[in-house]
Amino acid sequence: MKRVLALLFILITGSVFGENSILAVVNNTPITYKSIETILSTTNSYESKVDAVNQKIDSILQLQKAKDLNIEPLIKDINMALLNIAEVNSISIEELRTYPEFLSLKTEISEKISILNLQRLITKDITISEQEVIETCSIKNNKEGIKQIKIAQIIISEIEVKDHSNKSLEIKSFLKKLSKHISNGASFEAFAKLHSQHPSYANGGVTNWIEVSGPILIMLDSLTNKEVSEIYLTEFGYAIGIKLEERYVSSNLIQCKEKLLYRKSENYYLEWVDNLRDGSYIKIYHDKLQ
Repeated sequence: MKRVLALLFILITGSVFGENSILAVVNNTPITYKSIETILSTTNSYESKVDAVNQKIDSILQLQKAKDLNIEPLIKDINMALLNIAEVNSISIEELRTYPEFLSLKTEISEKISILNLQRLITKDITISEQEVIETCSIKNNKEGIKQIKIAQIIISEIEVKDHSNKSLEIKSFLKKLSKHISNGASFEAFAKLHSQHPSYANGGVTNWIEVSGPILIMLDSLTNKEVSEIYLTEFGYAIGIKLEERYVSSNLIQCKEKLLYRKSENYYLEWVDNLRDGSYIKIYHDKLQ
């Protein structure tokens, strides 16, 4: 009987030691078997266990950094997340609080919000360039995309005249003179910087990419190389323009840009997390994972 009790004691003790076994240390924070037991119980391979420990290390490093930067979640943010979970599961918040693992759930939510706050802070200045959009979102088959053009404009809204009733005629006359000079070889960009009364004058009248829609843009799209348009009316005044470039982009351009920005931010953040390791003390007890 004593022998049986002794054996049971050994088994129980071994189980307790196993649950509290320290598998790694991150800046004086231990990673115990219990903290990643759910993941470890689903795998037997050494490589998978090491991956699980490394994921936990990354999580701890991020949480430590979030605490250093004072961006841990507010109580109201945690409560809002808990309320959403209760609503999704069609139960009251009081019923959710009776859940046996409620405290663990609350901790998990707090940690996820902390990491999300950190991700937002670290990637807030990430942008995508026009060239990146062209390379990723442009398509070769124009039947599947939206046509965009880039144009340059000279826009005139005011001109010195004695009789204001003739202002429109005087503006048109002036634009015709500019158009003639440009057609004879004068620089459109130089004239735009000198005469255009639109803020784009500083850039030689060049616009961003514009989707070809409406009669004016269709007219501008039809222009040949270096051909000056007829005079047209814009919301800023009368104008002449030239067509500079054209391209076809995905009809889901907004989604494409969002995916591109997300992917760039994700890669930047992952690299940033890797760099956190360089300045941290990390010790993995590999023998306990075999």
